[in-house]
Amino acid sequence: MKSLTAIERIKNGDLKVLKSEKWLKYLALTSESNINLERLNSLEEMRNNYVLNYVEKTLKALATLKLSEDQAYIIEETLKWSEVAKSGLAHQRKQWINKGFNLFAHNIGSAEIYLEQSEESNPEIKRIVHNLIQTHGLIGQYIRGEVPLTDNKPLYQLVEDNKMSATELKEILKALNYCIVTAVDEGIWTDISKQVCEVIGYVIKGKFDKQYEVKERISRLRAVSISNGENFDAEYEKILFDPRIIEKITKLLEMADLWYVEAALFDFSFEEFIKAFLLITQEVNLFKAKHISFEWLMKAIYYQHEGKKRVNIYKKRIIEKYLADITIQDILEGSYKDNLHVAHEVTFHESLDDTVFFSFRFSAAGTKLIEFCIEAEKSDVLYESAIILLFDLFGLRKDKYDRFYEEEKYLATMNQTIDYKKVILDYISGTSIIDIGPGGGALMDLIEERYPEKKVLGVDIAQNVLDSLKKKKHLENRKWDVLYGDALNLGEYIEIGSVDTVIFCSILHELFSYIEYNGRKFNHETLAAAFKSVFEVLPAGGRIIIRDGIMTEPECEKRIIKFLSEEGMQFLERYAKDFKGRGIEYTVVGQNEMLMPINDAMEFLYTYTWGEKSYVHEVNEQFGYFTPSGFKEFILSVLGKEAKIIEFKHFLQDGYTIALSQKIEFFDTDRNPARLPDSTCIVVIEKICD
Repeated sequence: MKSLTAIERIKNGDLKVLKSEKWLKYLALTSESNINLERLNSLEEMRNNYVLNYVEKTLKALATLKLSEDQAYIIEETLKWSEVAKSGLAHQRKQWINKGFNLFAHNIGSAEIYLEQSEESNPEIKRIVHNLIQTHGLIGQYIRGEVPLTDNKPLYQLVEDNKMSATELKEILKALNYCIVTAVDEGIWTDISKQVCEVIGYVIKGKFDKQYEVKERISRLRAVSISNGENFDAEYEKILFDPRIIEKITKLLEMADLWYVEAALFDFSFEEFIKAFLLITQEVNLFKAKHISFEWLMKAIYYQHEGKKRVNIYKKRIIEKYLADITIQDILEGSYKDNLHVAHEVTFHESLDDTVFFSFRFSAAGTKLIEFCIEAEKSDVLYESAIILLFDLFGLRKDKYDRFYEEEKYLATMNQTIDYKKVILDYISGTSIIDIGPGGGALMDLIEERYPEKKVLGVDIAQNVLDSLKKKKHLENRKWDVLYGDALNLGEYIEIGSVDTVIFCSILHELFSYIEYNGRKFNHETLAAAFKSVFEVLPAGGRIIIRDGIMTEPECEKRIIKFLSEEGMQFLERYAKDFKGRGIEYTVVGQNEMLMPINDAMEFLYTYTWGEKSYVHEVNEQFGYFTPSGFKEFILSVLGKEAKIIEFKHFLQDGYTIALSQKIEFFDTDRNPARLPDSTCIVVIEKICD
């Protein structure tokens, strides 16, 4: 194939080929990176002229097909010109835009460039190729829910005008779509080839009344979200209950072509997705707008992290907060709350009166702070300071988000430690169980599997945790459920006396460490409020089960830590300076040796075990907050005579000794080898009749 030969020549450094192959000049010499980012694993792929490589793949796919010479020529011409609107140098692109070429609807723009630049001498062939470029990818976009089927009318026009037969058009469209799709992923072609052939059948017969219903079309726009666990039917019924909403969304889908919707919005909730569309309908004359693009949002929402493309969690959380503060009713009434640092944007392109862009705008200060957070990910101590600034500026609640940019890894880690927590199951009582702060949902899974007849509910204030658990529930067909709720005010969310067992599994130390109560963190009053709140919803015979950290007594004991490397000494010095829970005491007593109060030593070793990756979080958490006798006294003083402690045991969690054996040696004050003190407790409190 001539086009493949031309690409090979340019890749070998032969620039002379560009004089005769204008399409290749635009693809090869480009200042643009107009790529659907959902197809990339790493943003680094953008540097390798992704568009040219994609066109080459489509042409190689064409080379494998058995077609007539005329068919192969038409498809080759179509493929090599169909992506040119995504490319070109800045000055060239400016000229095209000034001529009114729509480079953002790349099939339209590429068709316009082809008409102007192609040297095709046969007007019949030029008309056919133009129409094929103009509708390039639209069958796939129709299947994805992005465009109405009527956008493909220029194809049927070829049959009506006797430019080719319906049979010949069918063969060309099937081959063309095969090349377009397999160049992205052969697996996708396997999945959708039957749908493609079905749609081609409608097009060649002019059956443009075969439109998807609104619900079906929206579900196709949410395909990735649904595959990730979104309960689409439930969300649809919950959000699209108002005829006004349906009317506005229907009108938008009937009038406009959508670009980059899934790439920009798949990680946002269904409600946020609908709010974005409603904002567009409120601010745009849909009879004027033909193309609605989420390209700018798509490009803004991703960044490079540890060699991979990932959603910018800082921007996402800020956008979520912004949209949460605007109700659907607010949008329908056109009353939006002002926000100095973030706002949605619905704008027409300055040179195109039919193309609208939807995105979010951040203030200069907000933008710099987001950039600072990304850079600070490389420095644990700096990162925590950056996050505090971010939360303050955008009004985010720290206790509503777990681990921020490491949240997925954190939830996975919590699930991996579930074997240590199975003992909790032995103490469950009654038929209704609440898991406070359920993390990745592993404990709820265990309860459901052992006690399938029981009702299990996870309660959390962290929205990202709830979103992840809802997806997990839907994907795995779990019976347990989740609910937004505050452990310090559980009675506001749960009916009094309706719960038999409430579980705090490795969550009390986080409440103690992160939540401000009466103006202070690391406050035992926070725990008192949580105990009272939970105890209130229990009936007589109900239980609180606690698995969490414990301190050692007598507290006056000391231990010697001998580090097996200089790195350990440096880690401790930094930790003592950064730990927020209390002052950490240590005295140098030898080469790489420190004498420490036993509880300071153990608190430090928890963080030292987890290592550098968790440092930024662990220095903000105090795992041990009571000695055994102190904990018992506290529980009874807070809950009074109605509380009976029916189990209280403490132990060293498996794994700490092995994990630390390569890092330290542990001695008593006489330098005798000493065992690590207990780290964890199991406490069961039962509510009794007074």
